[in-house]
Amino acid sequence: MDGVVTTSAGRARHAIRAVLAVVAIVTLTLSIDFVATRDHSARGAVIGGISAGNRDTAGLEPVLDELTTRSTQPVVLRTPEGSAEVAPAELGLEFDAETTRARLLEQPRNPLARFLALFGRDLDVEPVVRLDPAAMNKALDAHRRSLEKAAVEGGVHFEGTTPVGDEPAPGERIARQAAATVLVDRWLDGAPIDMPMEPFSPTVGPQVVAATVAGPAERATSGPVKLIDRRKRTVEVPAGDIASMLTFGPDGRGGLTPLVDEKKAREALAPDLDPSQSPAVSATFSLASGRPTVVPAVTGSKINWDKTLRELATTATAGGGNRTAEVVYDDVDPRLTTDAARKLGVRELISEYTTDGFSSASGENIRLVAAEVDGALVLPGKVFSLNGHTGPRGTAQGYVDSTIINNGRAATAVGGGISQFATTLYNAAYFAGLEDVDHTEHAYYISRYPEAREATVFEGAIDLKFRNNTRHGVLIETSWSPSAVTVRLWGTKAFEVESITGERYDTTEPERIRLPKGDDCIASSGSKGFTTSNTRIIRDAKTGREINRYTRTVRYAPEPNVKCV
Repeated sequence: MDGVVTTSAGRARHAIRAVLAVVAIVTLTLSIDFVATRDHSARGAVIGGISAGNRDTAGLEPVLDELTTRSTQPVVLRTPEGSAEVAPAELGLEFDAETTRARLLEQPRNPLARFLALFGRDLDVEPVVRLDPAAMNKALDAHRRSLEKAAVEGGVHFEGTTPVGDEPAPGERIARQAAATVLVDRWLDGAPIDMPMEPFSPTVGPQVVAATVAGPAERATSGPVKLIDRRKRTVEVPAGDIASMLTFGPDGRGGLTPLVDEKKAREALAPDLDPSQSPAVSATFSLASGRPTVVPAVTGSKINWDKTLRELATTATAGGGNRTAEVVYDDVDPRLTTDAARKLGVRELISEYTTDGFSSASGENIRLVAAEVDGALVLPGKVFSLNGHTGPRGTAQGYVDSTIINNGRAATAVGGGISQFATTLYNAAYFAGLEDVDHTEHAYYISRYPEAREATVFEGAIDLKFRNNTRHGVLIETSWSPSAVTVRLWGTKAFEVESITGERYDTTEPERIRLPKGDDCIASSGSKGFTTSNTRIIRDAKTGREINRYTRTVRYAPEPNVKCV
């Protein structure tokens, strides 16, 4: 017995010595490796599929450069439904290269992992990646059509006047929480990422569809619905029209609600209902009494189609025998209300100007443009544009051929003569003290106009514009006769205006031109060219204090002496 005990004890001592020897060898090996790999990445380190073991900081640069390059490439997302390329920033992904470098330079705390790495076993290191969940969700929402299978919601449509149920079916969507984990783990592997999926059910079940078909959908087309408009006229909507515009869709609470296609509804109903609407009419001014009086505004009425169609659907799908609904209207406010017009201070004549001496053709054009401008209201601070107010002035609008100045000599064109009205209007605005925004004088001087205080216009090129720089409205009144045109401006007088015409100087002789006889030749005796000026002095109407003084210098070219031979 003593011999047996002695042998077992000896074996135990040998085993312990062997274990201690192995531990000592492993410890020595790890100690040597620790010293050898100080300031280096761990042996066997692999990151994003890239070998990065036992490298110093400089040696890690190519690894980090490759990961940085990958972080700028579109991320390919895959699902059973399809794929999409999404920018990393759009997904809320961000790669932190410097923190990743620090992580690579950390040695593993597990001695066994460190020991096994000495014999070629890989040690996975995760790159440092940050993810913004809100950005990820927004990006995935934007790509739902290509990445997810939408659930088919239950609903009801009509075939003819017969309701037909649309059976619901489940869908498949990206599991967002799991997707965040996968994106962080797989983003920098440099390969497409398969998104985790989860099923989801539609909000409307088959029982609700069946109940809707048998209930409100059947009632909807059980007969016509009568719409009563604001004129108390009845418009009957047949069952077939109701079926063509009506469906039932999810209400967000697990049920179905009637939905009316407004486009189809308006195609069917507008011809009968549109005449019940009325446009808003702004307040205007009448001068019948010899001074401005406000003509009251009229509030308009417009069909509220959304509310009207909801009333129609509710009536059609409800039980009971009353299948009559009211058309719903919204008030339409006029651009200028009666009260606002009365506050504009349009009460007295602030300026008036008349010109005369035009031909019959020019007179017709002047009559037309004067009629278009008559009654125009320029609100405080607003700019009046003659071209903008009248629009096109061609044969379609009734304008005729008359004399114009073209390339320095007389010619004819549709709308000729309108410059005389422009000059008249310009002078009325001038003596009202209104701000001159834009005007252009004629190329050469026309004797019936004041020197350096006249204007020409040409559609699309030369305009007459002035700003109402008063605190009150300015009403334009025009009157025409075969021999003269007058413009009167009404408002509240704010300014007194003085006009001073300068002396003529730097005169030039007219050129003599001989042209073939014909429609293109208009004979002229010509006139001298010269330079002159006009000074406008504006004073406060109440105090007489000078507000503004401005001198405009104008150079008139000589009118050529034209002979038709």
